[in-house]
Amino acid sequence: MEKKIEDKIKMLEDKYAQMGQDIDGYLDGLLISNYLTYWDYIQVDTLLTLQHPKTDFPDETIFIMYHQITELYFKLVLHELNQIANNGPDILSNGNLVGWKDKLDVKFFVERLGRVNRYFEALTKSFEIMINGMEKEQFLRYRMALLPASGFQSAQYRKIEICATEFINLVDKEVRLNYIGKNATVEEMFNNIYWNKGATELSSGKKTLTLLQFEKKYASEFINLANEYKTKNIWSKYKSLSEADQKNEKVINALKEFDVNVNINWPLVHYKSAVTYLQQNTEDIAATGGTNWQKYLPPRFQKRIFYPELWTDQELEDWGKGWVVTNVFRS
Repeated sequence: MEKKIEDKIKMLEDKYAQMGQDIDGYLDGLLISNYLTYWDYIQVDTLLTLQHPKTDFPDETIFIMYHQITELYFKLVLHELNQIANNGPDILSNGNLVGWKDKLDVKFFVERLGRVNRYFEALTKSFEIMINGMEKEQFLRYRMALLPASGFQSAQYRKIEICATEFINLVDKEVRLNYIGKNATVEEMFNNIYWNKGATELSSGKKTLTLLQFEKKYASEFINLANEYKTKNIWSKYKSLSEADQKNEKVINALKEFDVNVNINWPLVHYKSAVTYLQQNTEDIAATGGTNWQKYLPPRFQKRIFYPELWTDQELEDWGKGWVVTNVFRS
């Protein structure tokens, strides 16, 4: 037997011995195991059964699959943000993974934010599928079978926001000053979370069923996550870097790019889609959950900004305006 094989078997013996296990049993299992296939590993057959349209309109399948793809991208984003929050994997020189590092490395911080930004760029560009890939007449018909469900109810998107910034930055801008410097709890601030305004009835201003359902299912989970990420959200991890690293141009650019991708580019491709499908001459149609998309989606109204400290006063004042002019009103 080659020495290389012998060495690997010895390493396996040591590995299982540390867990009080006998390698012989595992080798027997390996002998009778089937070969791994692509379709089993990726679970393709299961994946392709997850589309269940509520109507017979063909374009509804496009609508479902695109949103499923979006949620998978969101999961990738959260996967990267979790790694940053925990300082990255601790991999020994022999290739073994032993847990999380004790300290965040600036190179890792920039690389993982780069991944996140690429995910959002792919999402933003792919939204043309929604804008140009469905017949308006079909959408306006099958959407009525989806009530009161809404993309507003994407919990993963809310989790990305919570993991990205200090929670105060997610409070409605009209009341945000009331909490600054007051040591307010997450629970108190959550009552005035910015997204509440996006799911109020256009006529009465009351919470829509969409929002009530959303809060019932996820409110406790969001609050727990926000409390967990008080000291390890992306801004906190940035502030844990050395003073020199905080001034690093690559670090600042990665953070600003993330801010723009999540808080300008992503909501505004939704806004463009809403204008395409829900605006008819002078009349605006309510979204499927009754969400107030006209005032909820444009960043210049929400002024939701993860890292206001990194932007100039003029950039903060003009937040999102240039995108609207270029991509919506002149398209």
